[in-house]
Amino acid sequence: MEIIKDGLTAQKLRGGYYTPKQIAKFLCKWAVDENTNKVLEPSCGDGNFVEEAILRFNELGISGDQLRGRIKGIELIEEESIKAKARAKTLGLNSNTIVNSDFFGYLNESDPEQYDSVIGNPPFIRYQNFPEEHRTLAIEMMERLGLQPNKLTNIWVPFLVISSSLLTPTGKLGMVIPAELFQVKYAAETRIYLSNFFERITIVTFKKLVFSDIQQEVVLLLCEKEAANAKGIRVVELNGLDDLETLDLKAVNKLSIKKLEHDSEKWTKYFLDKNEIELLRKIRKDRRVVLAKTIMDTNVGLVTGRNEFFMINKETAQKWDILPYTKKVVGRSNHFKGIDFSDQDFDNNAAANIEGYLFMPPDEDFDMLPVACQKYIKYGEEQKFHTGYKCKIRKRWYITPSIYRPDAFALRQVGDFPKLILNNTEASSTDTIHRVRFKTTIDPKFVIASFLNSLTFAFSEVTGRSYGGGVLTFEPTEIGELPLPLLTELSDELFAELDSLVRKKEIRKALDLVDQELLIKKLAYSQSDVNALRKIWEKLSNRRQNRN
Repeated sequence: MEIIKDGLTAQKLRGGYYTPKQIAKFLCKWAVDENTNKVLEPSCGDGNFVEEAILRFNELGISGDQLRGRIKGIELIEEESIKAKARAKTLGLNSNTIVNSDFFGYLNESDPEQYDSVIGNPPFIRYQNFPEEHRTLAIEMMERLGLQPNKLTNIWVPFLVISSSLLTPTGKLGMVIPAELFQVKYAAETRIYLSNFFERITIVTFKKLVFSDIQQEVVLLLCEKEAANAKGIRVVELNGLDDLETLDLKAVNKLSIKKLEHDSEKWTKYFLDKNEIELLRKIRKDRRVVLAKTIMDTNVGLVTGRNEFFMINKETAQKWDILPYTKKVVGRSNHFKGIDFSDQDFDNNAAANIEGYLFMPPDEDFDMLPVACQKYIKYGEEQKFHTGYKCKIRKRWYITPSIYRPDAFALRQVGDFPKLILNNTEASSTDTIHRVRFKTTIDPKFVIASFLNSLTFAFSEVTGRSYGGGVLTFEPTEIGELPLPLLTELSDELFAELDSLVRKKEIRKALDLVDQELLIKKLAYSQSDVNALRKIWEKLSNRRQNRN
């Protein structure tokens, strides 16, 4: 039975998820060869990798006393380390192979050894659950390596970086890592570090989620400090774990190796072929294609603190007689049907009993409020809604801050395709949708329509983040980083047609219209380049959505 703490299992708190045997066996086979003398598993759990490393050495004719001193496993959880020691002993390895210690503390208190291979599956602990004493030490150790991590860093990052630093000049690292490595900002410095530290990086991904307990996409990261030829990065995509048995990475296909850029750009682009990557790089240098942040400011939506109380439908507002004390708000991406959000759209949502009204009484002390508001607030307090963190830190818990009407909305979470929506109502939005304010005198309709092009869509897939559930997520700054060429001509008829096509989910027809006017006629891109941009979007979008 797992101990529960604040809704999290002990397993989730320690970030421990047992590695499937196929993965441990594959990584050990790749990382351990006849030239391997020392192997490190920095977070060995109950000994999956240690066992496979022993079996791999046995395959190479190394067993018994010959194994002494070749494998080191470190494990923080005592119960797990006992299991690992027992497994090692069963296979003829001295139990001193396993050390019950915090990895960072162990290294800090001893003279670090060098290893020919580092293998493992580091803990997937979010920064909120990263014990302070371990985090402080891990960050200090990364700083000694010349990095500047912040406290939002998840624990797998220092495991990966510090383990790499322990390798011999010809060493190999094989680890199970969250696909976050590709795409999150806090891993940008890590991507630069890896690209400078290793000559060849291979990333093995899976079309199916391989850890049944977590909706988290993982990759196998295989890094080589020395590569005689074919230096760079490659991505190998498999259907599932069974494909590992026949995968031979020693037969390097030089055509699959791409130049590894020593920058902070996300690695999602490496799912593309060389020509597609070069096309994106060429467009990045096109000064005619500005970034969205030069045209508009994007900010998060309002945070109610308790949507169950604050976000209500029209029927509930009328029942409590508080409709005059509400503000129009959009709470979900699918509440936008087109690219023009009108009063009629809001009324249609309201008629469908969608929670589109934000309870917003006068910003007064309780005794000064209308009776209807007092009654509803008392109901909320009876339900303990006012005890939530966001509510209790306010001067008046029932007043939601930062309510303003944006010029437009940008989807924070994207299923099929990204979208900007013109706001022709007095509505605001919750934090599930970003709020946009335009910074220029350009007609907003031009910006909204221009967003519907294959170039911006292609870059959206390498700029946003996807975590295995099929949804593409954008922070406000990531919306701002999207390249956004602009139309200089747009009729009301074309805007209405685009809006109609989006409502009918005929997005490719909308892209065809804007691509022709914007990318081909205005920017003089070739039809083949436009087709390639469309293909990039479709390839990455389909890959993402197939993980749903």
